[in-house]
Amino acid sequence: MKVILVLVVTFLTVVLCLAKDDTSSKDTSTELLVVTVATKENDGFRNFIRSVNKYGLNVKVFGLGTEWKGGSMESTGGGHKINLLKEGLKPYRNKENLILMFVDSYDVVFTDGKDEILDKFSKFEARVVFSAEDTCWPDRSLADKYPKVKDSEKRFLNSGGFIGYAKEVYEILSNQPISDQDDDQLYYTLIYLNRAYRHEWNIKLDTKAEIFQNLNFALGEITLKYKGNHSYLYNVKTGTTPIVVHGNGPVKPEFYRLANYLADGWTSNSGCLSCTEDLLDLSNLKEADYPTVMVGLFVEYPTPFVREFFDRVAALKYPKDKMDIYIHYSVEYHQKDVQKFVDAVQGQYKSIRVISHSDNVGEAVAKNWAITDCIKASCQYLMMIDSIVQITKPSLLVDLIQQNRSIVAPLLMRPGKLWSNFWGALNQQGYYARSEDYMDIIDYKKVGLWNVPHVTNLILIHGHKLPALKDGFSFSPDYDPDISFCQKARQQVIFMYLTNQDRWGHLVYADEFDTKHLHSELFEIFNNRLDWEYRYIHSNYSKSLATDAVIEMPCPDVYWFPIVTDTFCDEFVAEFENFGQWSGGKNEDPRLAGGYENVPTVDIHMNQVGLERHWLHFLREYVRPLQEKVFTGYFHDGGGCRFVRYNCSITSPRKGWMFMHPGRLTHFHEGLRTTKGTRYIMISFVDP
Repeated sequence: MKVILVLVVTFLTVVLCLAKDDTSSKDTSTELLVVTVATKENDGFRNFIRSVNKYGLNVKVFGLGTEWKGGSMESTGGGHKINLLKEGLKPYRNKENLILMFVDSYDVVFTDGKDEILDKFSKFEARVVFSAEDTCWPDRSLADKYPKVKDSEKRFLNSGGFIGYAKEVYEILSNQPISDQDDDQLYYTLIYLNRAYRHEWNIKLDTKAEIFQNLNFALGEITLKYKGNHSYLYNVKTGTTPIVVHGNGPVKPEFYRLANYLADGWTSNSGCLSCTEDLLDLSNLKEADYPTVMVGLFVEYPTPFVREFFDRVAALKYPKDKMDIYIHYSVEYHQKDVQKFVDAVQGQYKSIRVISHSDNVGEAVAKNWAITDCIKASCQYLMMIDSIVQITKPSLLVDLIQQNRSIVAPLLMRPGKLWSNFWGALNQQGYYARSEDYMDIIDYKKVGLWNVPHVTNLILIHGHKLPALKDGFSFSPDYDPDISFCQKARQQVIFMYLTNQDRWGHLVYADEFDTKHLHSELFEIFNNRLDWEYRYIHSNYSKSLATDAVIEMPCPDVYWFPIVTDTFCDEFVAEFENFGQWSGGKNEDPRLAGGYENVPTVDIHMNQVGLERHWLHFLREYVRPLQEKVFTGYFHDGGGCRFVRYNCSITSPRKGWMFMHPGRLTHFHEGLRTTKGTRYIMISFVDP
């Protein structure tokens, strides 16, 4: 924790000391000072400061630490901004060679520096230039009073950015009193529409977005471009490259997406440059000094492979005495899985709290309680994980902490699908929309750290942000808990980052999980193949397919392969025993089309338990490659044992291993007597 506090304090010091209050300077050269108003340092502000520092701009921030009195800014308001600015600029009001540039700070980034700004400003031949946009706000009745402009230009004043000489700027700010709750844009608009004022202070609008680009109603006219390691915005309508990009109005999710690239955050030439900034290095810390983390585990619906879910959480490479475990499960089906995990790790973690299905606590409440518990415990991070997550890289927690972001999530996907745990954009109803770069991110064509409007399933939240996120999962009761939480984060200007700088795991598909079986995961070969293989396919299976593999051959033309795990054997047998309808081992068999079995055995057919389709798929996907390797030329779909012709017996069969032989034509065979216990074999007749 001490390391984090030092980083924050140092950062603030750098920000606030960039500008000097040396009003006695007699330098006659033109200077530029960027000024802004921010009452608190949120993620939007830090994003702004990053771009300011990137281009070496001097900046002065007014209002930090004061109470905001200018309204929500979602409608009219903002007069407090003018009053804070007017008070802060008093020392500069008589500096003749000083140019002041005011910009908002929570939704603004720069794309270039002082020289380019001053050069573009000088071409206006004005004393003050305001940014412009395509809509007249907040009073549309004033639209006709604006001077006419060309169709490609922007006609109406926007107060989110302006630049001018200090004397004129201060005079405009001091023109008349304004209450904190009055609207700042209306204040400037009325001044601009007054011809006398417009002439006196030589005020112009940036109608071509030469300096200022307001994104609201303009997303269709801008595009990202790159030049070497530099990223910038280009307006295809006006043919300009604006320097100040302002995400005004409801377009903030798209603005933040663009800001991932701007200020050289990501370029096609160098990739993610921002990924190396503001990191928290844990490598030199002793484990005793690691941050404390509460890990919330949420099983809200029947989920396949929950056993592996818990095992992989327990395998995280992080000191367990620095972790508290919080579990909520809503379904009785997983009670045994939860209890098994708790019993296995009891005493290893700082604490374990379990809220069961019998407590009748909904998902939103349970997740809100996790935030509250984490705040009470003064934990430094809260990691929340849904049961559909399979963590395959144990360094996940350390990797996420080192990103040093307010909220960060790893990219997780359903294998082979486009479904992931993040949204790149939002539609007008607040639901998923595909962003321009979504496919590039999930395909790892663009690798980096991405500010996105929605993350879910696995998120790491910095402890400092938790108080602002209390009750976030019920913030918008009309939406599901995760959408509600993300809306709360966006409202609080708490950025949610997604990283695809590595591959930490994946998502299982739980929507069609059928729990009526004794071991329902046996039936998940189609929906969750990757996890099915992890549990059921022998770890040495793929070695048999290697070009130089030496395949065991205990008898002539009889091959022996490892193919399934002990777990598969145990669950497979248990599934059939649970079904229990074994044949009588007689020739008469009503299950067959002709009703007669030439070689009767005590058996159950696959179609009786609903596994026939799955087993045929197993033969095609896992048995056929082995068959084609050892019996060259056969391409098709698909126990102790004595081979009579060769007088060769295999008397010590291995659990989970498979015999493969040509069959009775050349390998007439018979089963040997079982002298102890029960022998189970799975026989498949494959017709080439």
